[in-house]
Amino acid sequence: MSVAAVLIVKNEEANLRACLETLRWADEIVVLDAGSEDASCEIAREYTDKVAVNADWQGFGVQRQRAEALVESDWILMVDADERVTPELRDSIRAAMAGEPAIHTLARLSWCFGDFIRHSGWYPDRVARLYPRGKAGYDAALVHEKLQNPAGLPVKLLQGDLLHYTYRDLRHYLEKSAHYAQAWAEQRAARGKRGSLSAGVVHGLGCFLRMYLLRAGFLDGRQGLLLALLSAHSTFAKYADLWIRTRTSPPPDDSAA
Repeated sequence: MSVAAVLIVKNEEANLRACLETLRWADEIVVLDAGSEDASCEIAREYTDKVAVNADWQGFGVQRQRAEALVESDWILMVDADERVTPELRDSIRAAMAGEPAIHTLARLSWCFGDFIRHSGWYPDRVARLYPRGKAGYDAALVHEKLQNPAGLPVKLLQGDLLHYTYRDLRHYLEKSAHYAQAWAEQRAARGKRGSLSAGVVHGLGCFLRMYLLRAGFLDGRQGLLLALLSAHSTFAKYADLWIRTRTSPPPDDSAA
């Protein structure tokens, strides 16, 4: 049985080489670029000849579907450029491929603001990433896409961590947070949902209490406190964006005066 490591990327030159170094053992590496303006494609071609570009961005789900369609191997391992496959996880993947078709989840351990985060609801961050080609696949969600299991495959756990170097600095966090908030609000507005600032306050406060107290974020030290505060802000921003889209009026058209 063979496995393809699959990545969708855009402007990931700072991460991509370190990621691909941990994937050299894969039978196939597929990289789908979304129109990078840096050296992402050049770096990818150092590791594989299966590098494609599709800059018609329709969301994370659709882009993962496009990448899946390029795979020839029996299994798909979906990896992001800011992730690293540890040797223990690699060995677990190889062993899993010898078994029956199944969807395999793994624990993702995130490095954030100077340390690995082992509490705050961040670990073990179980994500479904290893699955047999053609028997499972991603939905078409704009953001927060999910792996679908139409064949009703069993779900099993892999041993070993997937290291996740999630944010370079605070600016990177805020930029990614704003992007996700925008995509979330767009999806909700398209479904006819409406937002309110009060809902943003309630959900933001709930997010902080859940991360910092219920999920023991205080055990992550200052990083845990910072993450809880930032996550509360991000949660509020989602609802604020939706409120602005659905409850406020556009600016006046001065040219009509």
